Amino acid sequence: MRGTGTAGLVLRPRRGVAVAPRFAAVSRLWRTGPDPSTGEDDAPTGEDAPPAGGRPERPDRPRRTHRVAARVITALAGLLVLVALVAPNEISHFTPLALVRVPIEALLGIALLLVLPARPRRVVATLAGIILGLLTILKIFDFGFYSVLERPFNPLIDWYLVGAGLEFLKGSIGQLGAVGSAVGAALLAAAVLLLITLSVVRLAGLVVRRRNTATRAVAALGVVWVTCAVLGAQIVPGVPVAAGSAATLAYDHALQIRDGLRDRKAFAGQLAVDAFRDTPADQLLTGLRGKDVALVIVESYGRTAVENPELAPQVGAVLEDGNRRLAAAGFASRSAFLTSSTTGGASWLAHGTLLSGLWIDNQQRYRDLEASNRLTISSAFSRAGWRTVGIMPGVTSTWPEAAFYHYDRIYDSKNLGYHGPNFSWSPMPDQYTLLEFQRLERTAPGHPPVMAEIPLVSSHAPWSPIPQLVDWHNIGDGAVFGPMAAGGAAPNAILTRDPTRVRADYRRSIEYSLNSLISYVETYGDNNLVLIFLGDHQPNQIVTGEGASRDVPITIVARDRAVLDRISGWGWQDGLKPGPTAPVWRMDAFRDRFLTAFGPQPQPARSPSAPRR
Repeated sequence: MRGTGTAGLVLRPRRGVAVAPRFAAVSRLWRTGPDPSTGEDDAPTGEDAPPAGGRPERPDRPRRTHRVAARVITALAGLLVLVALVAPNEISHFTPLALVRVPIEALLGIALLLVLPARPRRVVATLAGIILGLLTILKIFDFGFYSVLERPFNPLIDWYLVGAGLEFLKGSIGQLGAVGSAVGAALLAAAVLLLITLSVVRLAGLVVRRRNTATRAVAALGVVWVTCAVLGAQIVPGVPVAAGSAATLAYDHALQIRDGLRDRKAFAGQLAVDAFRDTPADQLLTGLRGKDVALVIVESYGRTAVENPELAPQVGAVLEDGNRRLAAAGFASRSAFLTSSTTGGASWLAHGTLLSGLWIDNQQRYRDLEASNRLTISSAFSRAGWRTVGIMPGVTSTWPEAAFYHYDRIYDSKNLGYHGPNFSWSPMPDQYTLLEFQRLERTAPGHPPVMAEIPLVSSHAPWSPIPQLVDWHNIGDGAVFGPMAAGGAAPNAILTRDPTRVRADYRRSIEYSLNSLISYVETYGDNNLVLIFLGDHQPNQIVTGEGASRDVPITIVARDRAVLDRISGWGWQDGLKPGPTAPVWRMDAFRDRFLTAFGPQPQPARSPSAPRR
């Protein structure tokens, strides 16, 4: 008996519509491409096939759609592989014309596939896709490192900087944004590796199916490649049409690993030589006895700030005004330039270079330095009897380097007593940091001489929002800065903002940091204060442009003229602003010259005819 409910119905697929076979066909498109027997798309199967001995009920529209989709996917796969092979590893050089190149790796790869048997061919194609995918991920890392640090990513030692970059994002766009960026980057890397591998496998199958066409194309393009290589043909200046960029990229990064291993051995020899390691305490820093010495490192304060026409007039006006104000308070200053070991970021490398007198330009050198007993400027002060402290507003967690630098006390962002708002990455304004140095270490009558390293971080990227100077007596616990942070621009990552605005914000942040320093000396300076302030590195290329030097200004300020007399032989220029002809030293030269200048001075030889007393 036939029922009336749905249980009695017999469900049949409509003719010409088969979901599962069609899904399988689409999934095969990316992997396999056209049918090997026809050179066309995969032949329709199952319900898509026409009835035996008759015409299909519908035109072969699904087959045409399938063929068009296959060709589109093949074209996309070819474009993806071409970009992976020839795209430059600096994003500023990435233009459509830079892709008009003939990659030698592709020609050699096709030639190899044409002579290999089927099974080895599949293995080779898969391995080639994985290798090209990994090289593309490496190229993406290079994009970021060139944009910020103006150098390529080093796969041996730069993984620490990836974590530092996430910390920067956390301070710039918040915890959620940083986590989202990390997840997005991981998914992008996985997608790049998978898609490039599948694309190479797909194109390898097409090469075999179009063997004659592929052979003629390789021969023709080989002639083009050789001709362009001999003639040095270029469509974009500096980018040859005869490309070998993927192989060159792999080779260059392999050299990085080799050179890194060699460098570590060479650096161990440099660490073993220290002219001041065994200097007795009573012969260290005799020219600064009784002085409070503040070594202040202004984040991203580079030569660009005092010489770039877009920035220098306003920054220069701050420094010239500072000269007048400090002279009225009885202070004098001398300035020059140091060439930093880093640019755009990785400030701790510059700190290590300055304090140790060794060139610390990568994380491996920094780790090896920390593990040594190298005498630093701070440990020299400690050995000579100073109380040594680090005022570290940018330190938000444990800072193990404190033991190496021999600081008696570390004041970080958690114990500086600040109860105001963050200013993007900067946990507190520079003016508050300097006031805490005064309150914690220089206020007590008869306090022991103190040497402090003080990194100022209000000029740290992304340079928005920026605090303003307030009366020193109104700072309190920092709550007074609240409206400034709330009223400022949102802390966006600098690469997403207009470059003109970024440069203006950078300039304003440097002006704020310098004004804070000048006002501090004017307000709290005395005969016993010696201020040494300098930049750690230049800002990144969005501010400096390409090809900028790594020079940073350095200035020594003192009221006691005997301090400045000690460096009279250095040839430094008067005032807070070094001019274009000011001396330029490598940053690692500073330690030895500083310890020599302020150590025991040789007595002038007495003339034989001079009377004895």
